[in-house]
Amino acid sequence: MPTPAIAADLSPEAYRRAARFLARQDDDWARLIKIVGPCRFEAKPAREPYEALVRAIAYQQLHAKAGDAILGRLLALYPRVTFPTPKQLLATDPEQQRACGFSATKLATIRGIAQATMDGVVPARIDAQQLDDEALIERLVSLRGVGRWTVEMFLIYTLERSDILPVDDYGVREGYRRFKNLAQAPTPKQLRELGQAWRPYRTVAAWYLWRAPAH
Repeated sequence: MPTPAIAADLSPEAYRRAARFLARQDDDWARLIKIVGPCRFEAKPAREPYEALVRAIAYQQLHAKAGDAILGRLLALYPRVTFPTPKQLLATDPEQQRACGFSATKLATIRGIAQATMDGVVPARIDAQQLDDEALIERLVSLRGVGRWTVEMFLIYTLERSDILPVDDYGVREGYRRFKNLAQAPTPKQLRELGQAWRPYRTVAAWYLWRAPAH
């Protein structure tokens, strides 16, 4: 039985504490934190898991502007609500949704998330808060088209988990390469091992790695 997740401390003081911890790792970390400045991580904690996952899939492998446009067209199909419910999304003609700009694969994933929410596989936010990181990852990657990275973004930005290191994220690995001035980025496995030293602040570490400038 997984241990219920404890709400993360994401106050400004917690960010400063995390930055001080990381700066003590070595001179490279200290320099990176000095260059980037204070952590200004911003989550979207009000969203339900269903909405967060649909949004994540909509933006997957797209530039932000393209994702904004496609999601905007989808939401325009439901003018009376801020975001369609799973039932509303499933009741819509898939061809209308395809016309918003979704690939067949993405649309199948989005509709699958809606169905899984109605079936209770995608938990409500209040229930998700009681599950630990790995339990949520295992549960949600069972959905078609939902990979570990997508769930990790959900854990970081919706559930505000403070110790997530998305090792499959190109930006995180490339950030490590840049600030360490390496010839090539570490593999996900290598980064996972390196990241053990950054616990329990791996979310803040990822935030800094995303912003690492070239030497």
